[in-house]
Amino acid sequence: MKKIFVAISLIFLVATSCSKDSENGLEGVVKANNKKTLGTSAHDLLSEDKFDSMLIEVVYVEGFEPSAAAINNFVAFLNKRVYKTAGINVVKRAIPSPGNETYTNAQIVAIEDANRQHYNTGSEIAVWAFFADGKSATDTSTAVVLGTAYRNTSFVIYENTVRKLSNSPFKPSTTVLETTVINHEFGHILGLTNAGTALQSDHEDPDHKRHCKVSSCLMYWESESGNVLGGMVPELDSQCIADLRANGGK
Repeated sequence: MKKIFVAISLIFLVATSCSKDSENGLEGVVKANNKKTLGTSAHDLLSEDKFDSMLIEVVYVEGFEPSAAAINNFVAFLNKRVYKTAGINVVKRAIPSPGNETYTNAQIVAIEDANRQHYNTGSEIAVWAFFADGKSATDTSTAVVLGTAYRNTSFVIYENTVRKLSNSPFKPSTTVLETTVINHEFGHILGLTNAGTALQSDHEDPDHKRHCKVSSCLMYWESESGNVLGGMVPELDSQCIADLRANGGK
């Protein structure tokens, strides 16, 4: 049987200026705050020095809505690690399929730019989460990508791929795999591991940068397979938690 290597990826994008009139002036400044390099908003997300609430904008292609349980698990994960005393709110909506069988990173960014409605405002920080109907353009016959964190408040989950790799014998449930990938991607947005949140100990995997070397940790490079800990959603290990606490988190 061919072994499929399942991967979560992270990329670093630098916001570029836009020539459209709507991107100029105050609106452009507001949007630019959510188009920064991955990891640069880790402290703002973890602490409430600047933002005491969080809005998660979940946008999915019609027919590919993430399970309610996975979103609830995600919010529970956040409540354990971030200070947002005014609350964490989720808004969800569907969009028509862009019609792509595969998605490049540039296409994922373009979908966000065309559809994102919520940006940081006042004391509320906003997060974009897109659930795609196609697969990553970087997938091969032996390796697939389940999710990518690519901006300071943005990530994509390849929901169709997640479903194909779950809910069958010897594979995790869809909810477990969805939750694992979502939490792992957001871990990167929170600056893990050594991706914007400083290390408090030497636990970055030298062979898989920006990942924890503890095999049972959520941020271990292989955790997205959902096969660790008997098919349960992995937790952050104590070293990753120490990193988050040092950067303003719980």
